[in-house]
Amino acid sequence: MKPRIQAFFDDATWTVSYVVFDEPGGHCALVDSVLDYDPKSGRTRTHSADCLVDFVQSHGLAVQWILETHAHADHLSAAHYLRNKLGGKIAIGAAITQVQEVFKAIFHLEPGFHPDGRQFDRLLHDGEVLRIGQLEAKALAVPGHTPACMAYQVADAVFVGDTLFMPDVGTARCDFPGGNAHALYQSVRKLLSLPPQTRLFMCHDYPPAGRAPAWQTTVADQRAHNIHVHDGVTEAAFVELRTRRDATLDMPVLILPSVQVNIRAGAMPPAEDNGVTYLKIPVNAL
Repeated sequence: MKPRIQAFFDDATWTVSYVVFDEPGGHCALVDSVLDYDPKSGRTRTHSADCLVDFVQSHGLAVQWILETHAHADHLSAAHYLRNKLGGKIAIGAAITQVQEVFKAIFHLEPGFHPDGRQFDRLLHDGEVLRIGQLEAKALAVPGHTPACMAYQVADAVFVGDTLFMPDVGTARCDFPGGNAHALYQSVRKLLSLPPQTRLFMCHDYPPAGRAPAWQTTVADQRAHNIHVHDGVTEAAFVELRTRRDATLDMPVLILPSVQVNIRAGAMPPAEDNGVTYLKIPVNAL
């Protein structure tokens, strides 16, 4: 059974979120949701997440899973908000504990924050299968951008997170803590070993001038045209290219607020004794 897929593009963060469902009135999973955040004021909104809520409710869907491909550095996750609104369980790759350990130290988080993944309902390992009504979703470990990156395969569709971008954009950076260009190359080849007609759904698009945002391609298109890892590019050549390119990139605008929230499954840090929640800005740490 092929999944039905509805994409939602957030033009503030260039992020694509998905509702994946079996049939109207059936069951669904939400993939890589967005909590709107204004870095100038520190205020959050739920406009992007409410677009998913409206779609789910208007189609009579029951949410079984809220899936994260990784702890994003460019947008805040709305997973916690969506679970409260719609139910379902939040899942992420089991290696999120490595990411939590690193960032607990960087942000000097409160003693009550435990880097053991307990903030999520399910920690997934490579090859595990989840049910989405009549559909099956298979977790595919694709480390490299982060140690905990996970793609999700539902029949002929794969939600690749930040492992791959559209062919004319290339691949994800590997210079965040725990990133590894060698691992990313192997993860990409793992995805591109799937049948050529397999549909690949991106988590982001940063389109070149003159192209509208897009987020769906195929294994065949990526193997033929990806500017970083098309067929014939060796691991050594890719690592050299990726390392050289990463050295020129600025940090994402929202990395500091995003990571603090996303390693908590989209929940905010606990309020302090004045009732206000704070996000930390470590100086000269990244």
